[in-house]
Amino acid sequence: MESFDRTENQAEKTKIRYFVPREPDPYGGGKFSFVRRSKEVIQEKPVPKEKLKKWRKNESLKGKTRTKFHTQKLKDKKKVLDNVIEKSARSEFLRTEEAGEIVGENVYRVTQNDIKEKADEATQQKIFDLRLNQFGPYRIDYTRNGRHLVIGGAKGHVAAFDWQTKKLHCEINVMETVADVKWLHQETLFAVAQKKWVYVYDNQGIEVHCLKHLDSVLRLEFLPYHFLLCSSSSKGYLSYLDVSIGKEVSGICTKQGRLDVMGLNPQSAVVYLGHPNGTVSLWTPSSKEPAAKILCHASAVRDVAIDSSGVYMATSGMDRCIKIFDLRMYKELSKYQYHHKQCPGLLDFSQKGLLAVTRDNVVEVFKDFTSQAYRPEKPYLYHRCERLISDVKFCPYEDVLGIGYQLGFSSIVIPGAGEANFDAYEANPYQSKAQRKQGEVRLLLDKVKPEMITVDTNITNVDLETAKELQAEREKKKYLKPSKIDFTPKHKMKGGSSGVKLIQRIKGVHEQNLRQAVRTIVRTKQIEGKLDSQNKSRKGLQKSALDRFKKKN
Repeated sequence: MESFDRTENQAEKTKIRYFVPREPDPYGGGKFSFVRRSKEVIQEKPVPKEKLKKWRKNESLKGKTRTKFHTQKLKDKKKVLDNVIEKSARSEFLRTEEAGEIVGENVYRVTQNDIKEKADEATQQKIFDLRLNQFGPYRIDYTRNGRHLVIGGAKGHVAAFDWQTKKLHCEINVMETVADVKWLHQETLFAVAQKKWVYVYDNQGIEVHCLKHLDSVLRLEFLPYHFLLCSSSSKGYLSYLDVSIGKEVSGICTKQGRLDVMGLNPQSAVVYLGHPNGTVSLWTPSSKEPAAKILCHASAVRDVAIDSSGVYMATSGMDRCIKIFDLRMYKELSKYQYHHKQCPGLLDFSQKGLLAVTRDNVVEVFKDFTSQAYRPEKPYLYHRCERLISDVKFCPYEDVLGIGYQLGFSSIVIPGAGEANFDAYEANPYQSKAQRKQGEVRLLLDKVKPEMITVDTNITNVDLETAKELQAEREKKKYLKPSKIDFTPKHKMKGGSSGVKLIQRIKGVHEQNLRQAVRTIVRTKQIEGKLDSQNKSRKGLQKSALDRFKKKN
């Protein structure tokens, strides 16, 4: 019995791993530590079939191939695909954050002071005001990850800072009228549309570039996946500038007058311009004419906003109307008429579909604005500023609405406005310096060509007409048909004129004729190529209209 206990104790001791440090702790710490390893195997919880079905976009790989090698290759590919689907579905367990909201009756009566009293300390820090009454009104813009903010006053004041930590990056006065400000692909560069030209500054306030071919600019938009800075001017010009190479991709004269209303579709990268005649035109850099025109209002368009899904468009006009359009059918879904003395002005969609509407010095935020067939009687939240509002933007991945107005900048909290979970590969609010550099390199490697911007985002269709034309050209080159030859072979004795021999003789003559035709075509092309190269090297061979001004020898 004692021997059995000894063996049992020895087995328990083998489970314990001792670690003795080489040097003793000078502060009198423990000399050694041990770790007990349990025999229990951790099993992963199975993923529900509903979530797997959600992530399985295409049909699974089925069937067999002609060879065993390719069949096994297909099976391995199926295993990899199933593993990716399972991991993607399992990642939803980590997305524990949920979008918040305010529930109850007469929610619009809740003020920012009420939210500040009930919210936690982190949320309280998001509600603040910047009193800058000397240089307003202000235009604002957030970065794609929602961490940094740039503001530009109409009288020349420009400042960039981390609005969450309130750390100032730079603050300058350009001593010129500022029409708009816009962040570029990273928080290290931003563009400022000044009175004459567009300037690019870094986050230290140092002027990096002066874009003199972008003059009298009123509005700026940036396409992050194409590295294109889009600008509209008071002279009616729409320009696209590739900031990665510093080259103007396209300059379009819209012939529509002053362009002070601009919106961007985040899904298709199509630019929407509002005009004084009540129309909204859609533009791409590869076309000098608008891709489409939508008659929205009976009077001038005041602002255009497109939601994050790229499906719905909201417009406001001088006829005191807000209209919602379905961009899949270019059809008006609903119309909301204001009966107040003020008419709706600026618009902006949040990531969760909330719509902010300004009326002079008032901001109204509506919930489920696109899904309702009637105008909601009461807004979701309501906020009043001291003076006229000049710009309004929702902060990405935060329940924050930024307001630029005559006396400075205000940040208010709108519960349920931002996306609760972010994709770190797309936009990371907590990225380090190394991650920012790697993200910039990745964006440059994955840069999309401007020619890919189209109104129709369905690029899976095949252009059958062009494909048929290319196939016909290939067949012409592949199957060259020379002129037919009427050849009747002579009769030969001793089986020379049998059926097989006759067919072979006729076929041989036709093949010889085909080879001769091919040789002639190749020889002609070679001679033409040599003549072209010789003519290019000769001087004065090609006649010009300016030859009559040359001196005659």
